Amino acid sequence: MAKPPFALEGLDVSGDGTGAPDVDEGRPYDERQTGNAWESFLTSGEVRSGDTFVRGVIEKSWQRSVQSGVDAHCRGSNLIVSPDDLYELRLKNEDLLGASAETFRRVADVLGDAATMVVITDKNGVVLDVGGDRRTIDSGHDIHLELGAGWGEAVTGTNGIGTALVTGKPVHVHAAEHFSEGIKAWTCVGSPIRSPVDGSIIGIIDFSGPQAIFHRHNVALAVIAASHIELALAEKIRIERVRLLEASVARLPGTGSADGVVILDRFGRVIHHNDMASIRWSAMTQSSDLRVGAKLLSIGDGTIPADLAGELPEALRDQRIEPLRIDGVTRGAMLVLPARSRPTTARTAASPSSLVATMEARTAIVGCSEVLLQAVERAERAAFGKTAILLEGETGVGKELFARLIHAVSQKSGKEPFVAFNCGAVSKELLGGELFGHAPGAFTGATREGRAGRFEFANGGILSLDEIGEMPLELQPYLLRVLEERAVYRLGESKPRPIDVRLVASTNRNLKQEVTEGRFRPDLYFRIGVVRIAIPPLRERAGDVDILIEHFNHQFSAAYNREPLQFDGESLGLLRRYEWPGNVRELRNLIENLVLMSISGIVTLKDLPEDVLEATDLAAPPRVVEQSHPRKSAPDDEVSRFDEMERRAIERAIAIAGGNIAAAADKLGISRSTLYRKLHQYRSRT
Repeated sequence: MAKPPFALEGLDVSGDGTGAPDVDEGRPYDERQTGNAWESFLTSGEVRSGDTFVRGVIEKSWQRSVQSGVDAHCRGSNLIVSPDDLYELRLKNEDLLGASAETFRRVADVLGDAATMVVITDKNGVVLDVGGDRRTIDSGHDIHLELGAGWGEAVTGTNGIGTALVTGKPVHVHAAEHFSEGIKAWTCVGSPIRSPVDGSIIGIIDFSGPQAIFHRHNVALAVIAASHIELALAEKIRIERVRLLEASVARLPGTGSADGVVILDRFGRVIHHNDMASIRWSAMTQSSDLRVGAKLLSIGDGTIPADLAGELPEALRDQRIEPLRIDGVTRGAMLVLPARSRPTTARTAASPSSLVATMEARTAIVGCSEVLLQAVERAERAAFGKTAILLEGETGVGKELFARLIHAVSQKSGKEPFVAFNCGAVSKELLGGELFGHAPGAFTGATREGRAGRFEFANGGILSLDEIGEMPLELQPYLLRVLEERAVYRLGESKPRPIDVRLVASTNRNLKQEVTEGRFRPDLYFRIGVVRIAIPPLRERAGDVDILIEHFNHQFSAAYNREPLQFDGESLGLLRRYEWPGNVRELRNLIENLVLMSISGIVTLKDLPEDVLEATDLAAPPRVVEQSHPRKSAPDDEVSRFDEMERRAIERAIAIAGGNIAAAADKLGISRSTLYRKLHQYRSRT
């Protein structure tokens, strides 16, 4: 007879467990009778009235299992999340895993060789961590009781994890009581772990093993272990609450003694407010009184959004709200409910809407290669100036995205216009009127009323002129005059119209060579090229191809309501080696085509366009070589495998964050400087 999972001082766990009474209903367990009742239930759909050996909680669970379509003859879980998804789930449940670590370690140590494994799951029954007896853990693989496996009742039928989630109570399921035939040799005890804040179930702690481990005290032990985890969670929340209050002190000098102050945690819940906040709250909203624990922000996974104000109730969206950071990571927010409105004329910081626009513009530029990040940094620095900016880069590198980033960073009110115009998209006869506007009837085809040009539309903001190298030589003096005089003359008019426009020009040509060959005025070139930013082609952006493939794969799969594609090793290696003459635009179009046209959902070489295949040397070795994972490795190999896992985790976080380094750092739980350092380390090794 194996030992019970673990014993606590003062609790009697002696006995052999044979015929142990059920702790819920006092009914003895009889395996043969329970097995007969299960077979009868599969035939008739109900437990016969004479089958007193089947507990009510088990009968109801069997019924739910049938309604959910669970296969009564399956051999355990048939839902295993991918390693990447498991990594994401562990990140989302880092509080639970952190709080359970000490209890988990102590329980696993006590279990020793007791033929019992201990399991921690998330709120949906997906296994996040396992420990305990190694032989039992190995046996658990046979029924997929392992990391990443789903053990919800609707997936696997009656079991300690899934049934505890449904009932919200501690549950033991002994051998024949399981609904699925393949796990009837097991016994499991599950107890819910609840959030100390709102009491919701955030996970399950489960003890599982062969049916011989069954003991009536196992349920009590699971409850005690869950309580220890909940206490650790409560302490963690208390410490974070104190640190948020400390972080808010630095923000208080900007508030008055009559202002209401509300401190929110990273889930948007109120953790503290002063007395004045209750008074201001009741005057501003029609909702119930402000209380600790109330949820003000619509945040589900603990990730603070860039637009904090947009997550507030509508009546509060014009109030001041600021993020609170702990160790460089945003962990909460401070909401200020002022005693009276304050003038905004002295305001120097960007508005919330412009901050949101900046975040969106950064997110739109996907990638984490060093050359790309350097270009983004130069663009952001240049945005704070007032001079013209020249963006240089091949077709398809994303020059307009950089122009929009410059516009977003340079905004103050969030209402400054952004006007984009392609100089190569219209004939040279119409180009002047499009840019500068025209007087009534100024030329053939002009309107009778006259019209404003793009410079006037962009007044107060930014005019983005793409393909400026296409501008006819005879129109270039007009553009130079507008830039120097900060006034526009409509064609056919002599009256200047003052404008305040910042020019961001883009070109895929070598303008310096164009000047040398007489096709572009040197004075205009020097006027628009005070700040020049070179946007790197995709072939020079090491590592970004993988990130962009994943980004566009998920983007178009969601847009067309399809499952994301899977790329086999050969196709992915070829796409990494391809030179991408059309750059990001070409890659984007290729992925959209593959998402639309794929039948199997798996991309192989035969699915790729012929021009891509022909332009790529199939015999060349791929840039990234898949590593084997033997069961036993040398210490250096283990370190290499760990580095590779970390690198992939970082790349995936950056891809999910759309290339935004700050958001990726928040997601990984590290500072932005640490993430930059790790990126530099991995790039220096390639």
